[in-house]
Amino acid sequence: MDVYLYVFFTLMSVYMLNGVNFDPIMKKGRVIEAKLLVLSLSFAFGYLLTNFVMDFIN
Repeated sequence: MDVYLYVFFTLMSVYMLNGVNFDPIMKKGRVIEAKLLVLSLSFAFGYLLTNFVMDFIN
């Protein structure tokens, strides 16, 4: 069940972070770095949300 929650919350985080405008904090022309930032934050949020839900359930 943990794996499903990790995947769900990571995908949900990617979807939510795509709505955030990172242009003001990123240098111009740094598209790959911006995408890596979104991916890294998505993994972090997915991990944190999964642990929160699992602790809440248990």
